[in-house]
Amino acid sequence: MTWDIEKLDLDAYLRRIGYDGSRTPTAETLRAVHLAHVRAIPFENLDVLLGKGVSLDLGSMQDKLVTGGRGGYCHEHNLLFAAALERLGFLVTRHLARIRLGRHHLPRSHAMLTVVARGRTWLADVGFGGEGLVEPLPFEEGASLASGEWRWRLGRDGQFWVLHSGETELYAFRPDEPQLPSDFEVANYYVSTHPQSPFTRHLLAQRTTADARVRLEGVRLTTAEELVGWLRAELGIEITRPDAETLLPLLPD
Repeated sequence: MTWDIEKLDLDAYLRRIGYDGSRTPTAETLRAVHLAHVRAIPFENLDVLLGKGVSLDLGSMQDKLVTGGRGGYCHEHNLLFAAALERLGFLVTRHLARIRLGRHHLPRSHAMLTVVARGRTWLADVGFGGEGLVEPLPFEEGASLASGEWRWRLGRDGQFWVLHSGETELYAFRPDEPQLPSDFEVANYYVSTHPQSPFTRHLLAQRTTADARVRLEGVRLTTAEELVGWLRAELGIEITRPDAETLLPLLPD
């Protein structure tokens, strides 16, 4: 596996996220493209639960998330986003982080980025789901960000940098650890196949709007037709009735 950023149809990607602004690699462009991506492309794990697997080949990710109208999880979102940023002229480093959410010493399974724009480094992450970032955060100890009622902060824990959402530690990572394409292949395989991975046990689907996280949690759906309709109306995702029948027992409580 290589990054293969030349495979990306940048114009198609920018149309997908509804972005028609400046393509100059500034902090303002980074923020606008980050925000547009988060609001346009949903977070979901349907293909894992349907046994279709998750490919990190850029052409496959583009077919799924850009032209296919689907969403994905962190590896798909952030590797696609990284390619778009590099095509726009940003300096991007791909990282693997350790999810915390009340736990420590978990494997490096979450994909995220640091991005340099005009000499300043930013933490960028369009693929966390949950309470993840909607905009990039300065990669500086103590940096904070507010968007409506949502709050994030970047701190340190020994050698690790830790992203907080409110009082919750989302994940920790070390920027000095080299990350190769093969590392992402291994992490992606674990996330999409391991029986203890949350992505192999429950249907996760979320769309972020300007002031809300639209999620499946707490939504009462009892038939395949209702699931098909909810995904279409709330996330813009089209699935077949047979796929919905497979997914229905895996809805979150």
